[in-house]
Amino acid sequence: MAGVGVKLNRFFEKKSIAADIAGFTYSIVITIAPVLMVIIGILLMGRALGLGGVPYLEKELFSCTILYVFIFALLVVSPFNAVLSKYMQDAIYEERYQDILPCYYLGLLITMIPGCLLGIPFCLWEHFVGGVGVFYVFVSFCTYLSMILVFYSMIYLSICKDYEKISIFFLIGMAAAFGLAWLLRFRFKWEVPESMLFSLMTGFFLIAVLEFTAIKRYFVKNSNRYMPVLRYFRKWWHLVVTNFFYTFGLYIHNFVFWTDDTRRIVADTFVFNQSYDMATCLAMFTNISATVIFVTHMEMHFRGKYKLYSEAVIGGKKIDIENTKSRMFRQLGNELMNLVRVQFIISVVIYLLCVVFLPQYGFAGMVMRMYPCLAAGYFILFLMYAALLFLYYFNDLPGAILTVLSFFVVTLSGSIAVMDMAEIWHGMGLVIGSFVGWSVAYARLRWIERNLDTHVFCQGFMVKQAKGPKPSGLVYKRADENKEEEIG
Repeated sequence: MAGVGVKLNRFFEKKSIAADIAGFTYSIVITIAPVLMVIIGILLMGRALGLGGVPYLEKELFSCTILYVFIFALLVVSPFNAVLSKYMQDAIYEERYQDILPCYYLGLLITMIPGCLLGIPFCLWEHFVGGVGVFYVFVSFCTYLSMILVFYSMIYLSICKDYEKISIFFLIGMAAAFGLAWLLRFRFKWEVPESMLFSLMTGFFLIAVLEFTAIKRYFVKNSNRYMPVLRYFRKWWHLVVTNFFYTFGLYIHNFVFWTDDTRRIVADTFVFNQSYDMATCLAMFTNISATVIFVTHMEMHFRGKYKLYSEAVIGGKKIDIENTKSRMFRQLGNELMNLVRVQFIISVVIYLLCVVFLPQYGFAGMVMRMYPCLAAGYFILFLMYAALLFLYYFNDLPGAILTVLSFFVVTLSGSIAVMDMAEIWHGMGLVIGSFVGWSVAYARLRWIERNLDTHVFCQGFMVKQAKGPKPSGLVYKRADENKEEEIG
């Protein structure tokens, strides 16, 4: 996210309340604004069209459809986006702009294949076993594919640092969806769920088209070189594993409780646990500000220290390298501690507000009993994610894999272990898994600090690696030996 820190510094260096508000607003725009727009758009759409008055089964079917669309679209895109981002960053650095479109097209194909393999059987089951109408199933599948396109294209615009444009596209898409839903419902007399689902599908597809148009405007030429992209997947397979298990770990505790006796099944197809899922949603939004805080502080403070260290490695003296390394890791520790302190205060305030006000709006019982433990789990989880990004900074891919695998395995086993306990402990699997993942990531960061010189200076090779006959071990031959051979 190079360049973001410059803009943030322009806001915060003025040291006024208005500038701080502007800086915080900009941080929201480049991080969580698209998610907030979708949530607000769906809520406003449901309120305007009267979703609350829809029969229970139809309303639950629509809610489950949207839930599954978001979860599984993100799971499909996540394994590949890190490798594609890496390839695109390297291509831009080497000024191979003509290689971006082949990366986009091939990456889209690679993403869509597992997306369809996952979605088509599910939709067939939904229709033939669940008895859901063909039109509703088809629109659901198109919404799912449109969401995959949106998530996928966001990668490329993020690399181009077009965060504001992404938020504008989401605003346009959700505004168009709201207008179309109102028109379908009150002018053409469609049912509420069909109106909302078709409008969301259209809005998501519009966002994807706008994103693709922006990408085509940036990158016009096409080199048709697809093999280098495939070779990147073989070279950087660590990123595929890391992203997949981190994203899967975000939802694995929900999947575990979807097998609990308190689960609900809609149309013999959709499985969910309303109380646990709602508590999870509240816990995530209690701590989501950590993303904004981390991006802000990381871009404003740590990135500068990292850049100074990199410049010292390239052309500085030994004392310069040691000094910049010391300052960099001191700043890293400060950023993690600042994130803990600030986010803890925010989470406590939001938690108290939720405990006081949410029961007045129907959020009580099991939801509020599960909420405290899950809120603590997501607090630690976002800290683990911050440490994981630092591991990416230092190219410690084995450490990143070890972190997410520890997080995933412990969260899965812990969630299974606490299923039979009281509701207040149902989030303990996430708490323990996040803490283990955070501990592994922090231990790897300390290991990197102790071994950074080896990590940086001892990773290359004196001779280019290649397959073939072993070269001769002869390095030098004296001139007098050559003369003796000629005389003989």
